[in-house]
Amino acid sequence: MQASTRPSGGASICAKTTNWTPTRSPRSSTKRCASTAAEVPPSHGQWKSEAVDAQLSIADVDAASTRTAGAVRPVAVAAADESTFLALEFLQHTGTFKARGAWNFLRAHRDAGALPVEGVTIASGGNAGLACAWAAARHEVPATVFVPANAPRVKVDRLRGYGADVRAVGADYAEAVAACQDFAATSGALLSHAYDHPLIAAGAGTLMQEILGRLPDLDVVVVAVGGGGLFAGIATVAGHHGVTTIAVEPERCRALNAAIEAGRPVDVTIDSVAADSLGARRASMLALRAAQRDDVHSVTVPDADIVRARQDLWEERRIVVEHAAATALAGLRSPEVAHLVKGKTTCVILCGANTDPTDLVATRVVGTPV
Repeated sequence: MQASTRPSGGASICAKTTNWTPTRSPRSSTKRCASTAAEVPPSHGQWKSEAVDAQLSIADVDAASTRTAGAVRPVAVAAADESTFLALEFLQHTGTFKARGAWNFLRAHRDAGALPVEGVTIASGGNAGLACAWAAARHEVPATVFVPANAPRVKVDRLRGYGADVRAVGADYAEAVAACQDFAATSGALLSHAYDHPLIAAGAGTLMQEILGRLPDLDVVVVAVGGGGLFAGIATVAGHHGVTTIAVEPERCRALNAAIEAGRPVDVTIDSVAADSLGARRASMLALRAAQRDDVHSVTVPDADIVRARQDLWEERRIVVEHAAATALAGLRSPEVAHLVKGKTTCVILCGANTDPTDLVATRVVGTPV
């Protein structure tokens, strides 16, 4: 279907691309291709995630769309009722939207001659690590993924299944991050981030472009938020097309909601059933800037509602998703959101399905129709 040509609405979006320039490690043996400064993407090393002027542009997402075309699976959209639709992004490569950002990140660096033969490295035992390993394999470069020593065996096995060199370091994620950064500095590998990078967020934004291509009359999009990479991309495109964005977080895992309250990214306590995917302690500045728009609403939901929404998707529709994806549906059902979507065409993004479905099959409940 053709992309939406709807006029822009709401607050204006920055019309220029962010001034990004990559750096290559002196150990990197790749040759730089000829490109103009505007075409050169950023390395994580030069991206200042806390920059107060950090903002994603629609041009950034357009560029990502060109890079990801043919590499990612176009999103399927299913009707839940006459005005509510479900974006089935859990059908994406590696089981989540993360494949979009990972591909865009590596392809942009490769096109700029800044993807080293030493490959890419990331600290993530979850969806971002899987996506990074998948994208690296298809770019024929190695991926070195750092995880805490207590990372679940099933996730480690999946990472290795995508060809990643998995290194278990430390007792928690912070130690894995430190080891990953040290490895990047000494090996020449490109350092990636799970969500806090404009190329990652722009790649995620391509999902919203596809949704609008299928639902050109869309009024509202509902999306779960962790660190804010997906949200920043979605809100940037949605706002450009006059679509309202509802950002949903667990009550005990609310990095973006807290950042909006404080006016800056702040650390939050993480204790939620959805923490394995939405458990960022701090939202990105890109996400905060995207949230500071009149057409964005932030809501939080209790874990009980998330669990029920996930179970109902299984009981009513035989859809298996992780708790992060169910968070968006729980938000749609919340009293805070009811007046925002009444009489409007709404799309709920089901962002991932890397989950153990055993509890869904074992537990029979009377569900609430989606």
